[in-house]
Amino acid sequence: MSHTKVVALGGGHGLAASLSALRLLETELTGIVTVADNGGSSGRLRTELGVLPPGDLRMALSALCGDDEWGRRWADVLQHRFSGGGPLHDHAVGNLLIAGIWDILGDTVGGLDLVGRLLGARGRVLPMSAVPLDIEAEVHLDAEPDRLSVVRGQVQVAEVQGQVVSVRLDPHDPPACPEAVQAVREADWVVVGPGSWFTSVMPTLLVPDLRDALVQTTARRALVLNLQEQPGETEGLSPTDHLEVLSAHAPDLWLDTVVADRSLVDDAGVLRSAARALGADLVVGDLARESAADQHDPPRLAQALSGFLRPGIE
Repeated sequence: MSHTKVVALGGGHGLAASLSALRLLETELTGIVTVADNGGSSGRLRTELGVLPPGDLRMALSALCGDDEWGRRWADVLQHRFSGGGPLHDHAVGNLLIAGIWDILGDTVGGLDLVGRLLGARGRVLPMSAVPLDIEAEVHLDAEPDRLSVVRGQVQVAEVQGQVVSVRLDPHDPPACPEAVQAVREADWVVVGPGSWFTSVMPTLLVPDLRDALVQTTARRALVLNLQEQPGETEGLSPTDHLEVLSAHAPDLWLDTVVADRSLVDDAGVLRSAARALGADLVVGDLARESAADQHDPPRLAQALSGFLRPGIE
C-alpha cells in the first residue's frame, strides 16, 4: 500500500514539532527547511565555512529519528552542545557532523541523505534554497513607531522591539533546491507551519521556484497556526492577522485546511471566516503540551492531522 506523500515546510522548533507529529502517521515524509539562520553555532559555521546554516536542518533530522534505542541515542548526539570556554563552546555536535559531511562530499543534499541514513530517519530533510539566505524586515520600531525601518538578519528580526510588517530575502531571487521543488510538486499534502512566522514560515513562500511549486502543485495544502504570539516577532498579532500576513506575502496561494488550537477560536467565527477567505476549512483541537502551552504536542497534532491526511497511526 502506498503512503501519503507529505511535505512539511518551515524551520526551527515549529518544523520539528510538525515533523515529530507527521512521523507518527503512515506518510512518505519530506521536511523542507528555511536556511537563513545567522546566529549561534549555525551562524558561525555559515560565516567560517560558507555553508548553509545547519542548525534547523539538524533539528529536522533529529525530529525524524526513530523511537528505538538507536534513534533516541542519535537524537541526543545531534542535539548535544559543547560547553567550556574554547572555540567549540555552544557548537551542536549535529551541526559539526553535517558541515563535515558536506565538506567531504561537496554535495548538500547527498550529505543530508547520508546523515538521514545514519540516523535511521523516518523521512527526508532538504534545504529550501541552494544558497544561504538573509532576511530583511520592514518594522515599526517601538522607538520610532511612525516610520518603517529595515532590520536585517534572522536573529535580529526575531528579537526586534517593534511590529514587523513584511519580510524579504537577500538575495531576492535565490535558487530553490531542485529536490525540494520536486517534492512539493509530487506531494499529496503540503503542511506549512507552525513556527516563527516572519523568520521561518514566510521565507518558504519567498523563494520564487518553491513558491511557484506551492501554488501550482496538485497537492492539498494545510497551515498549522502557532499557539501563542511570539515576543518581539509577532507580538500583538491575532491568529487572523497571521493569515493576513501569509496572504500578503503569497496572494496567489490558496489553502485547503487551517489547523488551530481550541484556545485560538473565537465565538464570533472570525478565524473560521478568515480561513474560508483563503479557501480553507478550519480544523480545531487541543494541540498544546500540558506542560508547555506555547509548544505543540506531537501526538495531539498528529491526531488532528490524521483526520484529513487519513493515513493510519502506528
